[in-house]
Parts: sequence; structure tokens; C-alpha cells
Amino acid sequence: MRKILIVGAGQSGLQLALGLQAQGYEVTLMSNRTADEIRYGRVMSTQCMFDTALQHERDLGINFWEPQAPRIEGLGVSVAAPDSSRAIDWVGRLDGYAQSVDQRVKMAGWMDTFAQRGGQLVIHGAAVSDLDYFSRSYDLLLVAAGKGELVSMFERDAARSAFTEPQRALAVSYVHGLGPRPEHPDYDAVRCNLVPGVGELFVMPTLTTSGRADILFWEGIPGGPLDVFRGVNDPAEHLALTLELMERFTPWEYARATKVELTDEGGTLAGRYAPTVRKPVGRLPGGGLVLGVADVVVANDPVTGQGSNSAAKCAASYLTAITEHGDRPFDEEWMRAAFERYWDTAQHVTKWTNAMLGAPPQHVLNLIGAAGQNPAVAHRFANGFNDPSDFESYLYDPDKTAAYLESVAPS
Repeated sequence: MRKILIVGAGQSGLQLALGLQAQGYEVTLMSNRTADEIRYGRVMSTQCMFDTALQHERDLGINFWEPQAPRIEGLGVSVAAPDSSRAIDWVGRLDGYAQSVDQRVKMAGWMDTFAQRGGQLVIHGAAVSDLDYFSRSYDLLLVAAGKGELVSMFERDAARSAFTEPQRALAVSYVHGLGPRPEHPDYDAVRCNLVPGVGELFVMPTLTTSGRADILFWEGIPGGPLDVFRGVNDPAEHLALTLELMERFTPWEYARATKVELTDEGGTLAGRYAPTVRKPVGRLPGGGLVLGVADVVVANDPVTGQGSNSAAKCAASYLTAITEHGDRPFDEEWMRAAFERYWDTAQHVTKWTNAMLGAPPQHVLNLIGAAGQNPAVAHRFANGFNDPSDFESYLYDPDKTAAYLESVAPS
């Protein structure tokens, strides 16, 4: 039985651990927190997972919260005009529904399941020296913890990394009491509100520790009017600031948020990081090798909502690469090949996300505007969140955009 060590108990680490466990591998999972510390701690992300990523969980039989989580059946885009009215507003239906489950619920539950199924769960904040020691006892070491000392083992890939600084300041609030959008009261949708030159507000339904809730998520251009959450430690102050900015920049969303309250004292989060692609193989002082997983090696800004989706897709890709490899050694050549296999998917997310972080060029504005007039355009754009590779054929090149819009224009 092959022995595998996974460091990090997030979406990718736990999904991969449970998948390998089901295939008969002897898996050790290291986490710096217990399940209860996660369950009763602070929110960690905004995770909206689309159909392909959700299917990876279904394939492993670990989609425990699918019946309870809200079904997100649409994705809408609004663009604010200079006077804070809506210049553009539309929603596209998703072919397969999306869902958001608070990672405090999911990761704690998955950790309990891993332990109940006989997995070895080690609660310890791993350092490089720990991995150096463990490398002698395991056939493969995977690092799925995207922060801290371990990430420094993975060299930045300058050719694949467009930025060296954070491109957005992030601020999240989980709330109860959000009213419905009057335009589409018959189904749930993620709402992407674009405020040119300022940032973005995302609103999405979720399942949290106290049941159904909604996430209010500001992404502010650094140094701009949304970049005001640094040093705000009081949850009530964080929410008040969130609502004040909504009233100023997205009054149509504020109108349904006047009665919201935080889900719990841990229901806020703020921070920033530089989007970075890293080389996948880390070297330990003793000569051992480790393979980076998900946002350890491909960390995109959350502006396109792909973080948990990418983590699920990376875990699924690595699971296949590991099981197909049989009893052969997990050497550097295999590690690089496993990553490149995942990069075939991840590169489309990185290209799209980086494009969305800049000021949108005119042809992209034309496309977003056309979606408000043509449901076919809205449908295709919305479903690109599930399969970002589709944007390659019509989003980045002005000629391709023009040809696509002409092809779907009413005759």
C-alpha cells in the first residue's frame, strides 16, 4: 500500500485525501487546526462552485450538503454608471446549478469523515523541517496549504505570473436577512456588480453554520475608495462599512440589504494577496521533493470566483495522475507532468482572471452590453464561469468578439 502525506485541509487537500483513501492508499493528512477549530472559527472564503467542480465531489460521494445548499441557477452582471445607476443589468441561466457551502461546514465535515474512515489525521502546523523528516517515510508528499513557510519552497514562475502586487483589497461579510432581487425572484443567482475604476461587489447565496445565508463580497482596487478595511477588526464595523459602500456605489443591492445582520462573530474576512503562478516542485533540505497543489502553485484573484473550483479540479486531476501511475516512483518528471496536466485547465482560469482585473477594453464592454439585449450572449458568458476555456474563442480578441456578436445578432 502506497503511503501519501498531504499537508493542508482545504478544498484540494481534503478532496484529494478522501479520493486517495477510497482507492486504498494509506493517507496521512496534516492540518494546523482541528475540525472544531475550523467549524467554530472565522470564515475562510467565498466559494461558489460551479457544475464541473461539484461533479468531482459527487464522483467521490462527498457532496454531503448538496440537498441543503441553495441552488444557484443564474449568474447576473450589473455595471454601475457614473451616477450610481445601473448602465447594464442582466442575468444568464446556468446549464447546471452552482452551490456555495461555507468552508467551515465542509472542511470540518470532511475532516471528520476522513478520520472516521481510518485516515491518519495529524493536527500540527507543518514546517519545512517536518516535511524533510517525513519524506523518508512516504512515497509522495503533497503541499496543499497555500499560506505560510511551505509556500516559499515553490519558486515564482515569472513567465506565467502577470503581477507582483495584490490587484484587489478583499472584504467579505456573511449575512442573514438579505431581501430578494425584485427582477428575478423565482431563482437564486450570483450577482456580479462592476463599478468601473473602483472595484466589484459580489452577492451570492450560501449554506453556513446557521443555515441559509448570503455573502457580500467587495473587491476594491488598491488605494481606491473600497480599500478601507485594513485594520478593521470589529465585525459590526466591518459590516457597517460594507453597507455604507453598497449604498454609495451599488444602491440597487443596498436596497435589499437594509435589514441584514452578520451570521456570527466569525462571519467577516478581509485581506489581499498577489496573484501568482509557482513552479510545482519544491525541494527539501535533505533532497526530497514535494508537489504543490491548487493555490500553492496557481493562486488567482477571486474576482472570477474560481478558487474553490480550481482547487476541486486540481485535486481531481492529481487523483487521476496518482492512481494511473501505479507502483512507479513519484519522481520530479512525474510531478512536473502531473502539474502540466492540471495547467491545461488552470491556464484558462489565470488568463481570464488576469484579464478581468484590468480596465475592460471596449470590445469586452460591447460584449457585456450585448448580453443585456441578447439572452444567448448572457447564457454563454454565465456558463463560462463553469468552463473558462470557452472565453478563448470570443472574449480576448476584438475580431473574435465582433464575429461572435454578429453570429448571434437577430437576423
